[in-house]
Amino acid sequence: MKKALKITGISLLIILALLVASPFIFQSQIKEMVKRFINENLNAQVEFKDVDLSFIKSFPQAHVSIDDLAITNFEPFKGDTLVSAKSIAFTMSIKELFKKADESIIVNSINADNVLLNLKTNASGATNYDITKEKENASTETSSFAFDIQDYQIKNSTINYLSEESKILLKISEFNHEGKGTFSAEKSELETKSDAKISLTMDGSNYLNNNPIKLDALIDMDLNNSKYTFKENKGFINQLPIEFHGFVQLLETGQDVDITFENPESSFKNFLAVIPEAYSKNIENVETTGDFKVKGIIKGMVTDETIPTLDISIKSNNASFKYPSLPKSVQNIVIDTEIKNTTGKTEDTYVAINTLNFKIDQDVFKSSATIKNITGNMLVNADIDGVLNLANIAKVYPIDLKTQLSGILKAKVNTAFDMEAIEKNAYERIKNSGSMSLSNFKYASDGFKNPLLISNAGITFNPQTVSLNTFKAQTGKTDLNATGTIQNLLGFMFSNKTLQGNFNLTSNTFAVNDFMSDEPTPTENKTEGTKKSAAKKESLKIPAFLDCTINAQANTVIYDNLQLKNAKGALIIKDEQVQLQNFTTNIFDGQLALSGVVSTKTDTPTFNMDLGINAFDIAKSFQGMELFQNLAPLMKAIQGKLNTTLNLKGNLTDDFTPNLNSLSGDALAEILSSTVNPSNAEVLNKLGNSLNFIDFKKLNLNDLKTKFEFNNGKVSVKPFRIKYQDIDIEIAGSHGFDKTLVYSAVFNVPAKYLGTEVTNLIAKIDDASAKNITIPITANIGGTYTSPTIKTDLTSGVTNLTKQLVEIQKQKLLNQGKDKVSGMLGDLIAGNKAKKDSATTNQNNTVKEVLGGIVGGNKPTATTDSTKTNTTKDAVKNVLGGLLSGKKKQKDTVK
Repeated sequence: MKKALKITGISLLIILALLVASPFIFQSQIKEMVKRFINENLNAQVEFKDVDLSFIKSFPQAHVSIDDLAITNFEPFKGDTLVSAKSIAFTMSIKELFKKADESIIVNSINADNVLLNLKTNASGATNYDITKEKENASTETSSFAFDIQDYQIKNSTINYLSEESKILLKISEFNHEGKGTFSAEKSELETKSDAKISLTMDGSNYLNNNPIKLDALIDMDLNNSKYTFKENKGFINQLPIEFHGFVQLLETGQDVDITFENPESSFKNFLAVIPEAYSKNIENVETTGDFKVKGIIKGMVTDETIPTLDISIKSNNASFKYPSLPKSVQNIVIDTEIKNTTGKTEDTYVAINTLNFKIDQDVFKSSATIKNITGNMLVNADIDGVLNLANIAKVYPIDLKTQLSGILKAKVNTAFDMEAIEKNAYERIKNSGSMSLSNFKYASDGFKNPLLISNAGITFNPQTVSLNTFKAQTGKTDLNATGTIQNLLGFMFSNKTLQGNFNLTSNTFAVNDFMSDEPTPTENKTEGTKKSAAKKESLKIPAFLDCTINAQANTVIYDNLQLKNAKGALIIKDEQVQLQNFTTNIFDGQLALSGVVSTKTDTPTFNMDLGINAFDIAKSFQGMELFQNLAPLMKAIQGKLNTTLNLKGNLTDDFTPNLNSLSGDALAEILSSTVNPSNAEVLNKLGNSLNFIDFKKLNLNDLKTKFEFNNGKVSVKPFRIKYQDIDIEIAGSHGFDKTLVYSAVFNVPAKYLGTEVTNLIAKIDDASAKNITIPITANIGGTYTSPTIKTDLTSGVTNLTKQLVEIQKQKLLNQGKDKVSGMLGDLIAGNKAKKDSATTNQNNTVKEVLGGIVGGNKPTATTDSTKTNTTKDAVKNVLGGLLSGKKKQKDTVK
């Protein structure tokens, strides 16, 4: 007995070892089998990570799995992924592994996980899923695989279908499907369970958006006739149950479909079940009256040219509903909608909303519409007639509104159009009539700092345009009054076109800040990996859908801390930009003219403006505009009027004020009727202390013109001249928005300001040109606005004065020498040569004495020219040093 058990145990171990080891023996055979099947049957590039064989997972059957499968198309869809799957597994009898290469392998079950199937039809009608190879002798050849499936399963998969030709996008996500049956029998039953989420977009319009669907079906399979009949089944669209009956039969010419369906219950609660749960919320306790019935017939052939005929109706009569947590109910609900196709041609499918009526309190709202030729040039005809109190929406329906609505909407409108007419702006084919009004409307959102209150708005629908007859609104300090015309409202609503129009806008007060948002936006701290909330104004965004011209006029515009009076001009809004034309306004007791562009096309708003400034009050403009404080900081010390032409461009901050560090441009400024107050500018104070010959209070800047350029936070001022009494001053340099100064001022000072020493020195020369001598004194200005530094350069002044004195004396001596020569020639003719030689000697001595007295201040001595020049320079230095010592001299020194 022990021996028998031992033999049995050893045998079991051998069998187990064989079960574990055998897959390695057959691994290469399985890979070759899969590759052979792919190469024989598919026109596509197929890749997979590995093929695995196990005798343990599905014992006593073999388990074959393919990991990371990817099938990629050839032309004309080259590079597109048709199929990808994390894994696809097959089970089969172990004996199937021992079949020859030309024998079919029978597969019993299939399991697929994380499958992505992308089906596509391009604009020319070609499909990416037609990848099966055509075989010359298809009737006699057999496939490498045959199927005797008893169960199959697809988990967590996605199916995408895109038809560029029909402009249809269908997406089935989170798809789970399983089935059990016997596919080898001529007749058998297939039991299936499916659930997924479905989205459907047709011609840019979204009809289903991630709506959950579910179907449990028992299907009779007649494999000989390829006919599948629905027996017991129930599906769900959102929470609405639908039962199916009928069959689908596969024929050589297409598919024969004959299906009827309806909701088994007739309660109006089923209508709420159609609405996605995210919007309808919990409908279990909703009180309803009346009925709701969905039923339909789909019958006919599905071929390349035809679809089944359709007769689907959705009806409800005298229904109502009330959510238990809400105060009001919707009553007298009447729904009569049909979806029909009587010809089998796709273009003949139409939707008729014959009636869609309801009542809330005493307000009755009625509507109807027909939509034809859905897959082609869609034709729409709609009527709306009713009154709706917007505040009641949240009182009857549990919709999550970020903002509470209020106001009375009245509409009586008819519209008829085709989509092609809208796309091509063929207004003669668009028929609109009727009117719509909105009163006492209140809208509050994070996008508005204050609620928007529309007291009255009225529009009239014309065949080609929509007229805005009245629009009166207020938000914060801002009041608005507008009229105008809209040219393509339907194109904007149905075809993603821009909203075109021309408007006249007037306002008593328009505060730009009323249209800013103070909503906190989350910012992420990357170092800590946590999110923090910081209050930040969101930048105003110019809507991309606007293409309009606004002729605007406002008595007062409040922009930041500025108040603009009598503002008027044209605003052309297009492509996320506003172009200002002929915009003028009164500000700072003067007038401002503006033209240019503001753009929000990029994340950072930008602007490029030309400003014409006429007769600005300098003090007020300096105090009110940070821009002026940085462009011309010394204006703080000036009282008077300013004219300037200014071009500047750069970025805007979130509150639409210029970002100073991004500015660039140039300006030409002119100062009129001005006075100077040096105490308001520290740099003038320090200059006054360093130069005792000038009083900045008496500085006359009238008619001063100067040009400057700015870029990268730096202002460069071109050289300009001003005059203080008879002192010419030339100024040039630059300053930064960081308050730094780099300037030089050259003062051309007349000699008479240099005191009695220099005056007497010049008088001894006794020459008219000596009286016009000026000395250039350079002041180098550095530091900052609040802490400037002044350095005076005497070198050029000393050198210049010395050269002028020496040059004048040389010319005088030369002239005297000429006179002496003439006299000597006369004496020679007269025969008085000895007497003339004596006179010449005396004149030369006289010249030496005068020159020596001027340069040295004493009787001439035997010195060199170099010594005399140095002596002169020393004398000049002493005089100029006293002039720039910062101490006021005696009255005879400074005039």
